[in-house]
Amino acid sequence: MVVPDEEAGWIARSQQGDLEAFERLIARYQRMIHALTYRMTGSLDDAEDLAQDTFIQAFHALEGFRAEARFSSWLYRIAVNLCLNWRRRVQQREQIHQDLAAQKASIDPPSDERTARVQEALLKLNPKQRAAVVLTTCDGLSHAETARILGCSETTVSWRLFAARAKLKRLLNDLGSGRGGKA
Repeated sequence: MVVPDEEAGWIARSQQGDLEAFERLIARYQRMIHALTYRMTGSLDDAEDLAQDTFIQAFHALEGFRAEARFSSWLYRIAVNLCLNWRRRVQQREQIHQDLAAQKASIDPPSDERTARVQEALLKLNPKQRAAVVLTTCDGLSHAETARILGCSETTVSWRLFAARAKLKRLLNDLGSGRGGKA
């Protein structure tokens, strides 16, 4: 059992950068923090990550610990805040996935061979060129709006569109002749 004076010494030495003293604090509270993060997340992997993040954050904030509360309470507060932030991020990700799934379900799949060929050709473009084509041609954005979204100049957008159109033309001709030759 650790006596409070010994723990106070570990805290003081940790605040001065003594990693060995901080490792003793971790050893003392690791099970407690891991149990909390597991109960908050229900996931062993996430609990381990959050427990580790708790100690990392505690180490970086250690000079601000004033012993106005017990060290364990201070660690609990850090861990709970990390878990609450984790939960918010998980909920946001789930909402995005649900929104995307609903959006995808509302989009009709390609109804004809030509649309399927265009989509196939789009997927063969360089991702930056594809983004320029999709934003300007499919979504109807201006070159200026597309440039802002992609973080480049309007000239770069124009160049990407020029290169993409040339490649699309070649790909669609190849796809057309390839399919036509097999039929």
